[in-house]
Amino acid sequence: MTLFPVVDPATLQTITEVPDQGAADARAAVDAASAAFRSWAGTAPRRRSEILYRAFELMLRDRDELAALIRRENGKSLSDALGEVTYAAEFFRWFAEEAVRPGGDFGESPAGGTRTLVTHRPVGVAALVTPWNFPAAMITRKIGPALAAGCTAVVKPAAETPLTALAIGALLREAGLPDGVVTVVTTTDAAGVVGAWLNDQRVRKISFTGSTAVGRVLLRHAADRVVNSSMELGGNAPFIVADDADLDAAVAGAMIAKFRNGGQACTAANRFYVHAAVAGEFTARFGAAVEKMPADAIGPLISAAALRRVTRTVAEAVAAGARISHRAAVPDGPGWFYPPTVLTGVPADAEILKEEIFGPVAAITTWTGEDELLDLVNDSEYGLAAYVFSGDLARALRLGEAIDAGMVGVNRGLVSDPSAPFGGVKQSGLGREGAREGLREFQETRYLSVDWQ
Repeated sequence: MTLFPVVDPATLQTITEVPDQGAADARAAVDAASAAFRSWAGTAPRRRSEILYRAFELMLRDRDELAALIRRENGKSLSDALGEVTYAAEFFRWFAEEAVRPGGDFGESPAGGTRTLVTHRPVGVAALVTPWNFPAAMITRKIGPALAAGCTAVVKPAAETPLTALAIGALLREAGLPDGVVTVVTTTDAAGVVGAWLNDQRVRKISFTGSTAVGRVLLRHAADRVVNSSMELGGNAPFIVADDADLDAAVAGAMIAKFRNGGQACTAANRFYVHAAVAGEFTARFGAAVEKMPADAIGPLISAAALRRVTRTVAEAVAAGARISHRAAVPDGPGWFYPPTVLTGVPADAEILKEEIFGPVAAITTWTGEDELLDLVNDSEYGLAAYVFSGDLARALRLGEAIDAGMVGVNRGLVSDPSAPFGGVKQSGLGREGAREGLREFQETRYLSVDWQ
């Protein structure tokens, strides 16, 4: 069996090796999922709920061990890793509760003589493809609703972070999940594995979280068989500070929105639009908070390539007129660390404001008029998340509603919640995860027309 190494990005040491599976293994996983589907779809919703709730309990039981595993293979700080485990477990609890509320409808047809019975059934075998930046939460956010709906699943975690997915798979088995219902396939050949799934007529659902570029490829492939598709893709989140904002709250929100997971999040604040009247004070306070970041709160970037990309992006911004105003000290060690950085004097048309940085860099530009601001904010192909800080709630809501984004944090730097529909507009994706909408992504609606004389 061929193996591939899993590397700690903070130490550059190999943690362990896992199987490098290919298309044949991908098809075998679908064999198991297909064989288990009828039984799992026919399992009582209460039983599916009990298994998911037990998985939630087991994740909390093993919280420290899972956080340590995430920290090693992903590199995020211990506090970030512990927070992710708690957040990830909540998806199992939320969808344990949703599993017993499948919904439906019944009523008389307008013409009379018949009754319409509306139900929801599981889509079928679901292929779940997850990224490396949240190796626990992106797994549970997809597996939870799939299992609650009655789907079976084949899962491909990122090659950088397969260990957390394998650990969650083991916890699901311990929780009582039958064999074949969820199979994790570890691989460095993402195209070969996912391609095998999309070419398999038994796979009726693809749920992908990752870059917009890869999402476009998968959508083209899924179109050949008209596969039900959910895509959570890239972002370029604006962070708006109005002249009447509570600057302490804005700085606290900025620290979360920008530096959680080292800025390696699709919802990360990417471009800061600060009103000219408060730009100096906000930057001073924000910069001071960045400089005080403790070393153990700063994780590495995921790879050498990521480090080169962020380094190049900042160098190009500085060459175009931006200035590095504040920086934190990076930890000692051989890992792929980049110092949390604040850039000021960034031109409104700078390239760094047009691309997803995916690193701990805050690029600040200024604004004065709301019409100009909204033109700048909405001039993007992305529309995942946004953040608005204003002391006038009506003004904050007005700005939030005018932004092309699927999620807007109003006076807070965090938008993710298992009970809320997560997703974007434009080229940030299709569909929603979490909330009742997350369950519906794994269900088909059908109705029965019943003769009623």
